[in-house]
Amino acid sequence: MTIELGVDTFGDVTVGADGSPLSQAQVLRNVVEQGVLADEVGLDAFGVGEHHRDDFAVSSPEVVLAAIAARTARIRLGSAVTVLSSDDPVRVFQRFSTLDAISGGRAEVTVGRGSFTESFPLFGFDLAQYEELFEDRLALFARLLDGGPVTWHGSTRPPIEGIAVHPPIEHGRLRTWVGVGGSPESVVRSARYGFPLMLAVIGGDPVRFRPFVDLYHRALGELGTVRVAGAGLVGQHSPGHVAASDDEARDQLWPHYHRMIARIGRERGWPPPTRESFDEAAGPQGALFVGSPQTVAAKIVRSVRALGLDRFDLKVSNGTLPAELTAASIELYGREVAPRVRETLAAG
Repeated sequence: MTIELGVDTFGDVTVGADGSPLSQAQVLRNVVEQGVLADEVGLDAFGVGEHHRDDFAVSSPEVVLAAIAARTARIRLGSAVTVLSSDDPVRVFQRFSTLDAISGGRAEVTVGRGSFTESFPLFGFDLAQYEELFEDRLALFARLLDGGPVTWHGSTRPPIEGIAVHPPIEHGRLRTWVGVGGSPESVVRSARYGFPLMLAVIGGDPVRFRPFVDLYHRALGELGTVRVAGAGLVGQHSPGHVAASDDEARDQLWPHYHRMIARIGRERGWPPPTRESFDEAAGPQGALFVGSPQTVAAKIVRSVRALGLDRFDLKVSNGTLPAELTAASIELYGREVAPRVRETLAAG
């Protein structure tokens, strides 16, 4: 069994040595260095998320990824995720086809509705059209991936009549994942277009997502899209942190994770996180991949086998966790976790 191993970041605004928040500009420069490091330690992919709020610095993933592309030669570069509902699919395609050209064919994109909604009022979209916007724009994006002059009619933007979109993908097809958080409808939608499925597993036991994987493969066969390039690939995106020992990893991450989840919880009416719940989530069956290289590798192998994964992405940015600790986590993930995962899977 082969597996792609990557890292994702949302460009969380972190703290410096004195405990004060870094500028968003410095955070962006740190993200570029993290992408270069991920390539140096042999990881397969680097993903950058899109947000439009003060606790995340990245609002334009493609620009950050282009900067990383200029300093790397091998690693795949993608979004995690692109909020397609509040963007123009034509411009999304153009930005990623440009990134693909600059990087020599290493671009990919994960599209989704996003777990935050700040982009809707920012760009003038109605949240009442949340579902309609994504469905409509995903249909157009799928048509753009086919190449050639585009003719398309939808409900949320003007039609396109036989227009070629430039630049085209130089070779093959732009790999396009659909990010899914646990909706069967989203799983079937991914299968309808033959897009790879990226499961955002941020809570509970990852194994509980197995019915969604089964539904995806069944829908691919029933809808006849199983032969589309990339169809059938399944990935998992989960937060985590790697350090020398389990205790060190948990102690390093906990105060920053707590601050991040507490803020989001206040916005959404969640109860405040506790250390007990954090430790449970970091345990063998939890969604936080936190611990020593041995511990994190074992958890990844468990997910790969249970879900039949082709890709696992560790979200290494976690609230205000300092950039130095994130870099150390990426280093351990690439040099120690990844070899363990691959060796274990190769052994059967």
